[in-house]
Amino acid sequence: MTIRATNQPHARVIPLRPFPAPPGPAPAREPLWRDLVGDVLRRERLSQERTLKDVADAARISMAYLSEVERGRKEASSEVLAAAARALGLSLADVLELAQGELIRLSGARSRSTGQHGRPAGPLGTVRLAA
Repeated sequence: MTIRATNQPHARVIPLRPFPAPPGPAPAREPLWRDLVGDVLRRERLSQERTLKDVADAARISMAYLSEVERGRKEASSEVLAAAARALGLSLADVLELAQGELIRLSGARSRSTGQHGRPAGPLGTVRLAA
């Protein structure tokens, strides 16, 4: 089988242009849940003066994976989060409550002053998590 060159012109590629950014300051990046949960786990572990290896062994997960969860690199399953919480003497609900508090702290000032689409926040402007 041979491939012959054709005399047909190459297709013209037109690059897409991004929409221009709206004037004013760039919107703040919404915190990621995995970052919040990882921060909570790390803060709790350090406050107990425990090593990553100690908590990972108690939770029966690898030290490398727990490290990635703490750094917000991995989205841990509820089973892994519950195991890490138990290893720290917490319940899964405790970890979620602490993460919720951090989420409110980080995004609370913005959401209290305005709701979505720049409207004033109403009574539903709070964050509620079920565990």
